[in-house]
Amino acid sequence: MQTNFMNRKKRKKTMYLILILLLLIFGGILLFLQHPQFGNRIKGAKLKQMEVASQFQNGSFKNLEPTPNFAEDASFLKVLSKFLFHKKVDVRPTQAIPSQKTDLHTLNPEENVLIWFGHSSYFLQVDGKCFLVDPVLSGSASPLPFGTKAFPGSDVYKPEDIPEIDFLIISHDHWDHLDYATILELQPKVKQVITGLGVGAHFALWGYDSSLVREMNWNESFEPIPGFTFHALPARHFSGRSYRRNETLWASFALQTPNSRIFLGGDSGYGEHLAEIGRQYGPFDLAVLENGQYDAFWPHIHMLPNQQVQTAIDLKATRVLPVHSCKFALANHPWYEPLELIAKHFEQSSIQLLTPLIGEKLCLDQDKHDFSPWWRALIPVE
Repeated sequence: MQTNFMNRKKRKKTMYLILILLLLIFGGILLFLQHPQFGNRIKGAKLKQMEVASQFQNGSFKNLEPTPNFAEDASFLKVLSKFLFHKKVDVRPTQAIPSQKTDLHTLNPEENVLIWFGHSSYFLQVDGKCFLVDPVLSGSASPLPFGTKAFPGSDVYKPEDIPEIDFLIISHDHWDHLDYATILELQPKVKQVITGLGVGAHFALWGYDSSLVREMNWNESFEPIPGFTFHALPARHFSGRSYRRNETLWASFALQTPNSRIFLGGDSGYGEHLAEIGRQYGPFDLAVLENGQYDAFWPHIHMLPNQQVQTAIDLKATRVLPVHSCKFALANHPWYEPLELIAKHFEQSSIQLLTPLIGEKLCLDQDKHDFSPWWRALIPVE
């Protein structure tokens, strides 16, 4: 009898300890989620402004087409199981990614150039103005400093390498496109921010003057200075920096300058919106398209490798720069597969595919480029 009593007492004590431990863990998570890097929620007048947007329904933004997070035959548990337990092959390079280091501070202001920083970050100098798109220059695309680390060699640019920026363009607020540490360091250099509805709340929390942040709805145009026009356009994706999703708008952009038209694709699965963009805003001298972090389990929110050629045709683009690869492992495919597959798909196309090294100068006024398939030297020999 005494033994049973003692056992019950021990079990009760153990249960209390487990409960306290769970409460501490839960409290720690809640406290961690209060960190400014997770951004700010939209309230008051800003929320009312978003509620009039036709794609904002029941507290969140929607895509133009039905866009489930996963394929019809997939589930969250199936996707999680594949990500955690299935064997991954070459998702990270075994050698440093080759790169160049172009000095952005000493560029000839009359040059029209693009410099890719890996993944979806790149710098543009066009018609005398400087643009910076989705910069992630902290070495990580995660709220945890040890999570989603950049590949060796792919992170050669830091905020101090960036000159004054006329326009900082943010396609959406995912961690691999909107980097808290980078945005803080760049603040003194940024003259204007261009982004989708709701994303400005993050910038306000991070100390940016709200007058410098232009939030745009799909199909809205903004001409900040004569000859330079931004058209915020649909994309097929989602948004969010924590457990809350789709409270801010994701977008692509058509950038019109005095002498060029450039499509800034952001993240987007293939969809009918692309042909409509081509009809209204094309032809484009250059289309920057996502190419990587895809999976058959989520075919609607990222382009699959065989869709970029048709996308370029839809957009009426003469040249394509593939991005969203070669820096972070966010999917299960080999790190080099996106470039290898897109190169094969464009072999029979009249559309020019541009594959510079990270940091290599892409001269936009040059008609033909002969970039080498640099990634092939790093593919392991079986």
